[in-house]
Amino acid sequence: MNQLLNQELKPQRAQLDEIAKDLHGLTIQIGHNELTETLSELRNRIHEPFMFVIVGEVKAGKSSFINALLDTGREITKVAPQPMTDTIQQILYGEKEEIVSINPYLKQIFLPVEILQEIAIVDTPGTNTIVEHHQEITERFIPSSDLIVFVFEAKNPYRQSAWEFFDYINAEWRRKIIFILQQKDLMKPEDLKVNVQGVLDHATKKGIEEPLVFAVSALQEEENHPESGFDAVRGFIRENITGGKAPVLKLLNSIDTLQNINSRIRKGLDIRKQQWDSDTAFRADITDTLDSQEGKSHKQVNVLVENLIAAYDRITNKKEQELKSGLSFLGLLRRSFTSIFNRKQSVKDWLEGLAKDLETSLNHELEAKLQESVVDLSDNVQQMAKIIDLKIRNSETILKNDHDLFSDIAEKRSNILRDLQDTFHDFISKTENFTDESLFPDKKAISPNLATGSGVAAIGVILMTVTNGIVFDITGGILTTIGLLFAGVSTSVQKRKIFAGFRNEINKGRERIGEDVTEKLRTYISRLKDKIDLNFHEFDELLAQEEKNIEALSAQWDSIDQRLKDIHQNLQTVNDG
Repeated sequence: MNQLLNQELKPQRAQLDEIAKDLHGLTIQIGHNELTETLSELRNRIHEPFMFVIVGEVKAGKSSFINALLDTGREITKVAPQPMTDTIQQILYGEKEEIVSINPYLKQIFLPVEILQEIAIVDTPGTNTIVEHHQEITERFIPSSDLIVFVFEAKNPYRQSAWEFFDYINAEWRRKIIFILQQKDLMKPEDLKVNVQGVLDHATKKGIEEPLVFAVSALQEEENHPESGFDAVRGFIRENITGGKAPVLKLLNSIDTLQNINSRIRKGLDIRKQQWDSDTAFRADITDTLDSQEGKSHKQVNVLVENLIAAYDRITNKKEQELKSGLSFLGLLRRSFTSIFNRKQSVKDWLEGLAKDLETSLNHELEAKLQESVVDLSDNVQQMAKIIDLKIRNSETILKNDHDLFSDIAEKRSNILRDLQDTFHDFISKTENFTDESLFPDKKAISPNLATGSGVAAIGVILMTVTNGIVFDITGGILTTIGLLFAGVSTSVQKRKIFAGFRNEINKGRERIGEDVTEKLRTYISRLKDKIDLNFHEFDELLAQEEKNIEALSAQWDSIDQRLKDIHQNLQTVNDG
């Protein structure tokens, strides 16, 4: 029956091995060496019999328990007053007795014992052993185990190191566990009853539902004493494991282990996805901040230009009225008569004076308006840079550097974010990052103004330099043209030409101030926005790569999860039948 059942399970075992292989590949991709090794061990042991792993403290009586359970009439595992189990011993069925050394810490013992055709027994060093690496290696067997047999010394089943190891087994792998109180022959029945109940209560508090506790004496079993307690242990094994059940239970236990590992990966991926979502929202917030500030700054530029043009119109209209009045018939007559006695009062001199006064008034008034408006624009740009700097430093960290699965990803993100913080802080501290060569054809003209400022603190000076340069260039060009227009004027015959020329040049200047100041400042703001955004290049690359990685890993996880559910349902049907 057992051989027939094993043949029937071959497809499921092969299918499970393929799933384990894919999950093994997934752990390699995420770079988790411990889970990779665990899956390697599991794949190697899928074809082995149902595995008992015997654990407990040194001198708890583990070796004596195993010898009595196997009932070969001789000592399979050494028993001595001092700890003798200095390696992990895996006891397996073999046609001939043989001992194979796998590595310095593990050996396999093959025995022609009937019970070993359905179960394998792993004898481990004590949980409180002083031998280096032993507990670490014992832990490697736990995920591949099908039943944990926890052996306590009946006199004292409450030792801390044993229960700490129990906590590891129970928390990490949720394996099926039975408890053995060995050496019961050394206790009074009433004291033994108290300790059995104590272990039951302790295990229940730690989350074990209906814990099983067996009190045994290996010495009494060797003496064929009916009260040795081993009949109850063997009865549990016959009822729950052997008799054809072990192969199916072995596969179901392997599925549980794979689902446990897959569940840990899912939890890790969920946290990783949460971090990506948070980082994506953070990055979108930065973009929104930049876009919002750009829009706000453009509106301020529009107001600035409106104020400049209003001042420009007020001054030029006033001068136009003076020009019309001065070039009227009475005005010209008066200036012609006066020039007989005072050459400085000639029409030509008066026109030159009017042009100079226009130049002085325009530059003084427009410069004042610029200073007033640029301060507000500069303050907002500075505030935006400081807000972004603060947002970077306060970005949320969900995936911690000590994460069980993805500490390397968390560390990479942490390093990139730290570099971003340092780079951006350095960026806003350097004045040259806020200048633009295409907007400053004459660098020497602006360098003295920036001597006392740096970074965002220099933005006001930079903007003033840009706008002043534009205004002075425009007004200078207007006045040069008007000066040429006025040159050589001496008679009223040229009045119409003068008026038309003056208004034409004034209108050109008005249009140029609006267009040039708007273009220069908007271009400056947009380029500054792009410069700031460029600081996030490496962070953006991380987000893009993370999105692809999370999608790929999640797709693999979904496939493995569904296949595990399908095979578990199939095997559960076989087991129930």
